[in-house]
Amino acid sequence: MQRSESDFTQASPTFPRNAWYAAAWDHEVTRAPLSRKIANNPIVMYRKQDGSAVALADACWHRLVPLSGGHLEGDTIVCPYHGLKYNDSGRCVYMPSQETINPSACVRSYPLVERHRFVWLWTGDPALADPALVPDLHWMDHPDWEGDGKLIRVECDYRLIVDNLMDLTHETYVHGSSIGNSAVAEAPFTVTHSGKTATVTRWMENIDPPPFWRAQLGKPGNVDRWQIINFEAPCTIAIDVGVALAGTGALQGDRSAGVNGFVLNTITPETDTTCHYFWGFSRNFDLGNQRRTHELREGVAKIFGEDYIILEAQQRAIAENPDHVFYNLNIDGGAMWARRIIDRMVADENRAMAAE
Repeated sequence: MQRSESDFTQASPTFPRNAWYAAAWDHEVTRAPLSRKIANNPIVMYRKQDGSAVALADACWHRLVPLSGGHLEGDTIVCPYHGLKYNDSGRCVYMPSQETINPSACVRSYPLVERHRFVWLWTGDPALADPALVPDLHWMDHPDWEGDGKLIRVECDYRLIVDNLMDLTHETYVHGSSIGNSAVAEAPFTVTHSGKTATVTRWMENIDPPPFWRAQLGKPGNVDRWQIINFEAPCTIAIDVGVALAGTGALQGDRSAGVNGFVLNTITPETDTTCHYFWGFSRNFDLGNQRRTHELREGVAKIFGEDYIILEAQQRAIAENPDHVFYNLNIDGGAMWARRIIDRMVADENRAMAAE
């Protein structure tokens, strides 16, 4: 496959600003201020007394001291240095030793939406922050599905995780003891794409299932296995996965003789070379079994731990070889389209800013 000029480049910025990024799991945001960097923006998040979440720039207007080191008084956050207080819209409502408040005393407030158990933040133009654009990860809180997940901070460009998820042939080599076997690398696949999405579809027919899927199915015999990877720009990937007893109609749409899950991923850039990796695994079988939910979460966490060792090593190698040119293989088709879509979003924003 021919390499595109934009593929695997390190151009800056590497992420669009006008996008919803997962900033936290909903349970992470409490009455205690939470500090997190999102797309190079230091953010402080907290909950008001009515339970709604707030996101402000994590730097006091006065001397730039992080507000996350302060405390809450009612719905206001108090700077830990000189006690300036800010309301939930970021406006200063108290200054020490004076009655008149400088009208310019405010910090940025970020549009925020809670959906699918995540707190989503918009870092770009607030006028464009349409909640309808929040990525679809409904499997995390739909009554027909059950699962859980975690957050991993990974020291790599967020696009390297997108690459990793769009090409699952690495399962054969990185995850051979759990979800991978030779069938993943050998099976054919198709790639489709649209304006903001790309999909990689792979079916493995009549194969011996790897250990993870044998355990989930709980039945002997060969299986038909599927991996349908759905990318939504700039960095959300929902992977439809599962196995069914071979020849029982899964390929034609009847998955009743199998088990089905969704690997849910949204990767938020922290900086140009670090990111927050939010992931979950949801299933539509054995609902209500909390023990199984816990075991699956911990098992998938162990699998993903094998990934970020590879990804962080890759990022270090990229930093040490800044002039190295990457070339795509056929297996990189999905990652290539994801990269092109991301690059197009960034380029469109840059042109719009230049025209202002």
